[in-house]
Amino acid sequence: MNHKQTYLNPIVEQRADPWVYKHRDGYYYFTASVPEYDRIEIRRSTTLQGLGDAEPVIAWRKYESGPLSANIWAPEIHYIDGKWYIYFAAARTTETNEGLFDHRMYVLENASANPLEGAWEEKGQIRTRWESFALDATTFEHRGERYYVWAQKDPQIDGNSNLYISRMSNPWTLTGEQAMISTPEYDWETVGFKVNEGPAVLRRNGRIFISYSASATDHHYCMGLLAAAETANLLDPASWTKSPVPVFATDEAAGQFGPGHNSFTVSEDGRDVLIYHARNYKEIVGDPLYDPNRHTRAQPFVWNEDGTPNFGAPVPDPTRTGS
Repeated sequence: MNHKQTYLNPIVEQRADPWVYKHRDGYYYFTASVPEYDRIEIRRSTTLQGLGDAEPVIAWRKYESGPLSANIWAPEIHYIDGKWYIYFAAARTTETNEGLFDHRMYVLENASANPLEGAWEEKGQIRTRWESFALDATTFEHRGERYYVWAQKDPQIDGNSNLYISRMSNPWTLTGEQAMISTPEYDWETVGFKVNEGPAVLRRNGRIFISYSASATDHHYCMGLLAAAETANLLDPASWTKSPVPVFATDEAAGQFGPGHNSFTVSEDGRDVLIYHARNYKEIVGDPLYDPNRHTRAQPFVWNEDGTPNFGAPVPDPTRTGS
């Protein structure tokens, strides 16, 4: 794979869990976790590189107490049936709990043509079969049905989070079966924590791929990949196969540590682009979740002869290569 530096990385500093959506109006829309975990920002640019200089607009702020009052994580912005939606996770602050792993999933709606304008309306919590730690939702449409994919803790399963899929009856309501399609099982998925999270959907070559992130959020963080035939029943766990090895991981020589929580977009000239966060150093003081230096990066990727994506390895930042 050609590792030529196409973008000047990082494209946005101190933004983890990055989500980029290219709309039909020609703009790239960007949102991500901010280091303070206290608000949801969105910005837009006609180029991916320009997102770093784009002025952020605050779409929503956390509450002072109760639900939606702590650790606002991993927002995604989607355009569905003529309206904008932001999916995100938020925790509850109490006198005895800072809400670190007490997240639930929520959605906002905006009817404006430009989501940087107009009011965002809270559509409430997205309810699943359990009232438990849940986060990192994404959504996609396939063959006339809308699907929702997310990470959640099953109280009956050892571990922190598994991946689930469900149909939706509208952009804020699940309907019917909720199927688990991945649980942490390999060594690289269980370092520090047993985690499958951050799903992102990629459709190509007659298949639906779901990338996801695994293990603790330090240098062990990495990406895995699920795949299903586009003709399969996506709610049947047997339809999904998992790569036995990570598909994107730390590259110490490149100075990129803990790459993950990705999204997908296309470049200005139509090439597939992986959007992800990573750090420039391995050793972290304190809890990795409170280290602010997970930066957003963009990197084109190619396809293998068997029709699977080839993400290669994280490219070095230009300052490391002298370019």
